[in-house]
Amino acid sequence: MKILVIEDHPTQLKLAHLVLSAAGHEVREAAASDQAFLAIRADRPQLILVDLVLPDVDGLALIRRLKETPETRDIHVVAVTSHPERYSKAAALAAGCDAYFVKPIDTRQISGQLTAIANRSAAQG
Repeated sequence: MKILVIEDHPTQLKLAHLVLSAAGHEVREAAASDQAFLAIRADRPQLILVDLVLPDVDGLALIRRLKETPETRDIHVVAVTSHPERYSKAAALAAGCDAYFVKPIDTRQISGQLTAIANRSAAQG
């Protein structure tokens, strides 16, 4: 599966890339929303894993923009945050996310969880 990871923290980005690549996924990276949109245009992902705290835009605003844009609205989106008190699951789902994870993420299960989300969403659509 093609996955775009949007994460501004270099260590978290590297970890996500290593774990997902090792599981056989094709992983692209972006550290900010402008990079994310360029990456999406260059090579459309099947799923986007997005940190909700980004340097240039609120992650929920980015997700809303993805879901409002016809070319990106059907891409699966999974929100990730280390600030559940600031970014609730309800807010993430209302913005259009398929799922919501609180950091730290279980690196042994993330690949399977993302695959299940993409498969479940595909079966519903």
